[in-house]
Amino acid sequence: MKLAVIGDPVSHSRSPHLHRVFLREAGIDGSYVAIQVPRGNGISVVRRMRMDDYTGCNVTYPLKEEVLRACDVLTPLAQRAESVNTILFGRQTLGTTTDGIGARLAIEALLEESIALKRVGVLGYGATARAILAELHDNDVYSYVWGRDEKRVADVCARFEAEPWPGDNPPEIVISTLPPGIELDGELLHDLQFPDVVFDANYGDRATLARQLDREVTTGEAMLEAQARASFDFWLAHVEGLDSD
Repeated sequence: MKLAVIGDPVSHSRSPHLHRVFLREAGIDGSYVAIQVPRGNGISVVRRMRMDDYTGCNVTYPLKEEVLRACDVLTPLAQRAESVNTILFGRQTLGTTTDGIGARLAIEALLEESIALKRVGVLGYGATARAILAELHDNDVYSYVWGRDEKRVADVCARFEAEPWPGDNPPEIVISTLPPGIELDGELLHDLQFPDVVFDANYGDRATLARQLDREVTTGEAMLEAQARASFDFWLAHVEGLDSD
């Protein structure tokens, strides 16, 4: 299996390490590399990767929306989220997203119970946020969205049957998909003192949310590991399916 992660930046990514472990555990002779691909180059790079006999690739910021047009087929989840973080190069270029399941599994592991019927707030409305909201919707979660653009908040709320951020009663669980270093306003900083759990989808040096909050914040390592495993299982299942035809 010939695999990679593309995005900008990617030098911090733990995906190569994780997937090399998965390959060893599965007894597969394969490779996984990180390729820096700036915004605007995603489509051409994905098409080149197909020609270069890659099995698949992960996609990170800022390419998750851009590469939609490089895919011949999208899974229903990717269509709903308008986001792709996992691509399979088979007879067709197939795109899906595992960001949502990664977030859900990380939360459930921490809580040691299902997230069904929990109140979960998502900070942001971009590609990763939409994938998470789709997963929350499919698991009977009461979802809330915070963002500075009221129209975009309204759009994603309508799409995923969520509600705008309830400042008078903050959700019990919050997932931030905001970029590193973003400065939050005082009202939101106040609200984020009350949830039982706050997750920052970023990890390592890019996990900066805790610096603004005087409280514990769970960073995104567990989310990454869960979505990486889901991506690897997706590739493995489809490759085995092709081999059995």
